[in-house]
Order: sequence, then structure tokens, then C-alpha cells
Amino acid sequence: MSTLFVPGRLCLLGEHSDWAGGYRISHPDLHEGYCLVVGTDQGLWAEAEPLSDAFEITTRLPGGEEIGPARIAWRADSLDAAVRGSDFFGYAAGAAAEMRERFDVGGLRLRIEADLPVRKGLSSSAAVCVLVARAFARSYGIALGVQAEMDVAFAGERRTGSECGRMDQVCAYGRRATFLRFDGDAFEVELLAPCGDLHLLVVDLRRGKDTRRILSDLNACFPDAPGPRAAAVRRALGPDNAALLARARRAVEHADAAALGALMTEAQALFDERVAPACPELAAPRLHQVLSQPAVAELGYGGKGVGSQGDGCAQIVARGPDQRRRLARLLEEALDVICLPLTVEPGADPSSRVAAGDAPTRTGVSPRPGPT
Repeated sequence: MSTLFVPGRLCLLGEHSDWAGGYRISHPDLHEGYCLVVGTDQGLWAEAEPLSDAFEITTRLPGGEEIGPARIAWRADSLDAAVRGSDFFGYAAGAAAEMRERFDVGGLRLRIEADLPVRKGLSSSAAVCVLVARAFARSYGIALGVQAEMDVAFAGERRTGSECGRMDQVCAYGRRATFLRFDGDAFEVELLAPCGDLHLLVVDLRRGKDTRRILSDLNACFPDAPGPRAAAVRRALGPDNAALLARARRAVEHADAAALGALMTEAQALFDERVAPACPELAAPRLHQVLSQPAVAELGYGGKGVGSQGDGCAQIVARGPDQRRRLARLLEEALDVICLPLTVEPGADPSSRVAAGDAPTRTGVSPRPGPT
């Protein structure tokens, strides 16, 4: 039996530029995409073992709710039916179907325990797809590298009809800070080595958002849709994003929390002005309510939305660990949100087994923790 861990991913800056950069395949005049991403402290823990005739999956969510077991017959038509449905396990079935087609493997029993919030912009869907690919590889002795895991996970998620880009699957690299470049079908992942800690607070807004609607509406502005609104989206996700990301990379490498917070505030203003008008989901009243709290200005350096944006999560650069704890307490008491710490740490050895996907050991936490 294999024990596995995959974190979520937090896009610090550059959301949506991954799929936008993909349009350079047919329209090379569009700008390359750039993203700055870190793995979250939270993630998906799992045990996996081969199963001859089915893909069986159970998930325990952060609040303690258990979903499953779902048992899908190990046939192409059964997996495809699970992918097409609105079932909770559609993404996992998509990754399983990819592994079946590419490697002719047998089935799998997978039990997942999560302390990563779902549908909040932290790439829970990408994390589960990476986890499924990794679980099959470990269970059947397949030498599947990180980039190959990401490719399987991306293809599996796209099977569901999602118009996601390739940024989310970088959670396969673990909790490392990464700088990503997207140019058509090609993308590059560069591991960063911050010189010190950055203390972030992720705020679960406890609201819903329709990520597929957001992706659909913004994709409609590409590759050459007419009108000033579509042009503004392309400009924001292209040259404006590239200029901002160059500064943000330096801020992360130098562990300059003040500069990173200011850049997040600048990025959110740019997004609200040029991107949000293209989709009603991006009005995000709850997000802006949180970011405008006096405590955020007092205890943080700035913040912005997470992932595809909308009312999923906010992220705030705190002034330090003590200020982060105080800010979390104040926001939870005042607004009934849930706050999660995230620390960007100095660069680790890129050959670290944690970065390659083994389940890490955490103080006071077993390999299969209960909800936190």
C-alpha cells in the first residue's frame, strides 16, 4: 500500500495567464503567460492499493464529511460516464481514465483525507488529479516523473469539460515556490529559492463561485474577440501581467513581504478594472469586503483574490507570524470566515523527496490526519 500527499496550490499572481498563453499556438501575437505559484500547507493525504476490476475512491473532507466509496467499473465506458456526470469524483475519474489509456493499468482503491478546502481556488481538483496519477504510478511500478504526472492530471481535468490551463497541476512539485511561463503548448517550471520566510493568510470566504462560468466567459475574450472589453482582458492577462510578474518574482526571491503585498493590491485593482467586467462571477463582493477591513491594512501589507478569483478565497501578506495570528482571529470573529496559514519558506533542495511527492512528516500529524 502506498501513502501519498499532494498539496493544493496558491497562485500568488498571474491567474488565468496560463490558458491565455496557450492561445499563442494559433495567435503568436498574444503575450506569453507568467504565474507565480506556491504549494499550500494543506493538501490531500491518501492510501492507495491495486484493485483488479474497479476504481474505488473515498474522500473525507475537512469538516469531517465522508463521500463515497464510489465504485466505478474498470471499463472505458464506465469511467467516461463518471467523468461526464456532475459527480463529486468526476475529476478523479478523468485522471484514472487517462492512466488506463496510457499505461493499460488495472484498477485502484484510493482513500483520501483532506485538510484542503474544495472549490475555493486552491486547486483541489488539480490536486486530486495529480494524486490519482501518482497513486496509479506507485501502485503499478510506473516511473512517472513530475512533469508526466502534471500532463496526465491536466488531460484528466480537461476530460470533464473544464477549460483550465496548466498552472494548477504545478502542485505536483509540492510546497515549493515556482515561477511558470506558458507559450502555446510549451510551459516551463522554474523552482525559486526565497531568502527568507513570507507569512501569508488564506481566507476561505465561505461563499460559492462558478469556476467553469468564469473560465468560459474569459475564454470568450480570446484569441481575437472584438470589442474593448475583450481587448482589456487580453491586455491585462498579457503584457500587464508580464510586467507585474517580473517585479513579483524579485519580491519573492528577496522575501520582501511589503513589496509582495503592494503588488497584490496593484494586481487586484488591475483585475477589477480590466478583467472582472467580462464575467458577473468576478464582482466578488465578499472578497472585497474582506480586503477592505481595517485590520488587513494594520496587520498586512496587501492582498488579492485566489485562483480564478471570485468569492472563493482571499490571500493576504501578513507583516509577520504574530500579526497573521491576530489577523486570522479578527477576521474569523468579525466576518465568519475560515483562515488558513501559509508560509513560503526559503528554498529547499530541489531533489527533496517531499518536492517529488512523498507524504511529508508533520509535527503532531499522522500520515492520515483527521480534519483540521
